[in-house]
Amino acid sequence: MKRFEYKVIDSKDVETAGLFRGRKREDVEKYLNALGAQGWEVVNVDFRELEGGLEFAGIMKKEV
Repeated sequence: MKRFEYKVIDSKDVETAGLFRGRKREDVEKYLNALGAQGWEVVNVDFRELEGGLEFAGIMKKEV
């Protein structure tokens, strides 16, 4: 039987280029690619592109 570990992700966890800059598409992609390299897979995500940046929240999983 497969077992999984789950992780809640949020746009607040994404590092940005500057303190007062919004999160850009490249920042989000870098964050998600880093998690993917660790074996995490997106299960569900609510993603919104707003003026000045991106916001999202979601769930990731990986097999343990």
